[in-house]
Order: sequence, then structure tokens, then C-alpha cells
Amino acid sequence: MTTSSGRSAHDLLQQWVRTVPDWPEPGVSFRDLTPLFADAQAFAAFIGHLAAAGAGLGPVDVAVGIEARGFILGAPVADRLGAGFVPLRKAGKLPGTVRAASYDLEYGQATLEVHADAIAP
Repeated sequence: MTTSSGRSAHDLLQQWVRTVPDWPEPGVSFRDLTPLFADAQAFAAFIGHLAAAGAGLGPVDVAVGIEARGFILGAPVADRLGAGFVPLRKAGKLPGTVRAASYDLEYGQATLEVHADAIAP
């Protein structure tokens, strides 16, 4: 998928995402999105790519973003789709009843939580 300027999402990522080797631990390559976020045109184009991909799935009621970069990307995508936004948080950050899922990372394990009533069936 390309923007009206002909820039694909892959091209944007290649140009604007910086790789930080050995962070947060040796052997892990961290993908730093802050250069993409800092450029208004690149950021808007990438949000457009994400929203188009979401729209291609059919009607979207809510977009979900995993903290913290997912908040930055997910909220404007939800806005473009005319959808609500639901944040997924690290364990212990949400009050009330939550649903949780754990997963493996390159360097350990993490758990995400969402409010139990955040997404209707």
C-alpha cells in the first residue's frame, strides 16, 4: 500500500525508524519510532497506512493499542476509522476488573491487561 506521494508503509519505516542494538539487553534490537513520530508528514502518512489496513478488515468498532507506542499510533487510527480506542496496559496499571494475557519477549515475559468491560461482544 502506498500514499498519494507514492511512499509505502515499508518505505516510511525504513527511513524513519531507528534501530538501537543491544537494548534493553544484549542481543535485542530495539526499534525506536520517535523519529517517525517527530516528522508530521511521515507520521500522518503512516497513520493513514494503518487506518487503511484496519478499514480493509470491515467495520471497526474499536481500535486497540498496546502501551506506550500503541497509544500514540492507535488513538489517531481509531479517530480516522470513526472508532473508539481501547488501551492495553502493563499488568497492575488499570483499576477495576481486568482481563489479562501473558506472552514471551525476546528477553523475558510480559502481561497485558484491559478493562473487562472495554470491548463489547
